[in-house]
Amino acid sequence: MNITQTIYSMKKLIAFACASAFLVQCSTVPITGRKRLNMVSDSKVLPASFAQYKGFLEKNKLSKDKAKTNQIKRVGKRISAAVDRFMRANGMVAEANSYKWEFNLVDDKTVNAWCLPGGKVVFYTGIMPICANEDGVAAVMGHEVAHAFAKHGQERMSNAMIQQGLAVGVAYGTRNNKNSQLWNMAYGIGSQVGMLKFSRNHETEADKLGLVFMLMAGYKGEEAAEVWVRMSKRGGKGGTPEFLSTHPSNETRIKTLRAFLPEARQLAAKYNVPAKK
Repeated sequence: MNITQTIYSMKKLIAFACASAFLVQCSTVPITGRKRLNMVSDSKVLPASFAQYKGFLEKNKLSKDKAKTNQIKRVGKRISAAVDRFMRANGMVAEANSYKWEFNLVDDKTVNAWCLPGGKVVFYTGIMPICANEDGVAAVMGHEVAHAFAKHGQERMSNAMIQQGLAVGVAYGTRNNKNSQLWNMAYGIGSQVGMLKFSRNHETEADKLGLVFMLMAGYKGEEAAEVWVRMSKRGGKGGTPEFLSTHPSNETRIKTLRAFLPEARQLAAKYNVPAKK
């Protein structure tokens, strides 16, 4: 076998391995039904997530505004209870048990919020005027929690693994440089820019899931679109906020949320049931 044949055989082998991994690791996002690739186990991701969150809080200043801090924690508790109820009612008990919910407000003017795998949430004080009220906080909270619920970060990491030709069994600790690069690609945190942004498809899915979750938690779904109306107005005054830079356009997002609201109400009613014992 000459060098050309050898290279061709190796390419075929890699392609077959990737295709096999895709078939084995392809799962479905609950509620939306979208097929996703997830080659990263929670047992690997969650310890790194919790360590990253702890490290972030140690390096950043928590807000001293007790009223807003309590609001974040109150809304987070209601949204997380809705998500937990959904998971337990739909046979996702082990996943529900793996979440270690935590909600903090960081003193930072950046217009941003994020949720790491396992329910670790941060709001920046800069986004609170955009939220404007408790229902607005719930809209943003639902959206960010939805990213973790749908495992968007793990999907990004899985795609990066395939693109870089990494083995499925790679460890995800933060000590390994290559693994750290994968983690940062999916969940990179910085005090000024917050979480790296997801794809537009992921953002739209998180909008829809978040709307369902906030309705399940008893909040006004109409406010989800209004958050982005306010975000759009702020962007017009001082440039596009970092939080919005790679998201769907303002008009598209607002139209999508408003159009999806009736269906979201039906889904919320359908899924807002007691957990199976």
